[in-house]
Amino acid sequence: MLNTSDFNYDLPAELIAMRPAEKRQRARLMVLKRDGSTVQSVFENLPEYLNSGDMLILNETKVVPARLIGKTQGGKPLDILITGKTAEGRHSILSRGKYSGILYFDGGFSCRVYEGKEAEFQSSENFTKLIFKNGLMPLPPYITRHPEDSDKERYQCVYAKYEGSIAAPTAGLHFTEDLLAQIKTKGVTIRAVTHHVGTGTFRPVKTKFVEEHRMDEERFEMNSSLVHDIASVRANGGRVIYVGTTVTRAVESVLSGVAVIDDSTDGKLRGRTSFFIYPGYVFKGADAIITNFHLPRSTPLFLVSAFIGRDNVLSAYKEAIKGGYRFFSYGDAMLLI
Repeated sequence: MLNTSDFNYDLPAELIAMRPAEKRQRARLMVLKRDGSTVQSVFENLPEYLNSGDMLILNETKVVPARLIGKTQGGKPLDILITGKTAEGRHSILSRGKYSGILYFDGGFSCRVYEGKEAEFQSSENFTKLIFKNGLMPLPPYITRHPEDSDKERYQCVYAKYEGSIAAPTAGLHFTEDLLAQIKTKGVTIRAVTHHVGTGTFRPVKTKFVEEHRMDEERFEMNSSLVHDIASVRANGGRVIYVGTTVTRAVESVLSGVAVIDDSTDGKLRGRTSFFIYPGYVFKGADAIITNFHLPRSTPLFLVSAFIGRDNVLSAYKEAIKGGYRFFSYGDAMLLI
C-alpha cells in the first residue's frame, strides 16, 4: 500500500500563481527525463522536443463560468459552484455550509438551495445563456483573488470547443494558435479528445493509503479511430504525447478497458471514467505527458508519479521551488519525457 503522506511537499505560498504568465507561451517549462535529469526551458520552445511522426493529444473541453455569488434570505453572501445536473432536474452544487432557502443574484434571478448540495433555478432565460452572462470563471480556491473578466479568456484553452468543465485542463493553457501551427509544420499530428473536468479531478485525497481513494466519474468523448491511430504512431517509431492529466485518464481508461462506454453509431467513443492512476500502473499509450505542477497529495500528482517516478517528481519539484517556478493552475509547465 502507498502512503498518501509520501506524496507531500512544502510549497512557499508566494509560488502559487495568482495570475497567468503575461503571454501564454512564455510560461517556464521544466523538462523532466526518466533518468531524473531536468532541462530548464520556456514553453514556446516545446517544438524542439517534438519529432516528425509524433502525435500530440489535446483536451477540447470548454470551461463553463459556473461560479455564482448570491445573497441568502438573511442577506449573507453565498458562493456556489454548479457541478452538474441531478436526476430530479435540479443542479448539483458545491458550497460552504448546508444552507436551504432562496438565493438571490444581481442578474435578477434566483434559485432555491437544498442543504447546500442542490439548486433549482427560477428564470425564464435559457440556463446556459444565464450562466454565461452572469457566472464567474470557477478559479480554484488556492487562487484567492476574485475572478476577473480577463479570466474568461485566460482560464480557457485557445482550442476549447465543447462546454462542460468546471475547471480548466491547465496543461493546455500555455498553447497559442501560432505554437500549434509550428508543431504541425514540424510534422506532428494533433488530435483531440473531450474530457469534461469535474469534481473527480480535484477532489482532495483524505485517505491514509493512496489505493483507498475513489474518484468521481467524469464524461469523455473521442473519435473511435484514435485507439488504432495511437498504436499506428507508436508502431512507426513515433511518440504519443498527452497534454494534461485529463487526456491521460480518458485515453488510458479506454486503452485499459476500464471506461464505461455508451452505445454510439456515429464513429464517436463516448463514456464515463473514474479511472484513478497511481504508481504501479503500466501506461498503455503515453510516451510523454505535458502537465503543470500539482498540489501535494493530489490525484494528478499520483498520476505523474506513476508515469515518471515519485522520487523523480518530488526531486524536480524541489528544484522548481528553489528556482522560483510558479505552481498550480496558472503556473508553469512540465514535459515528462
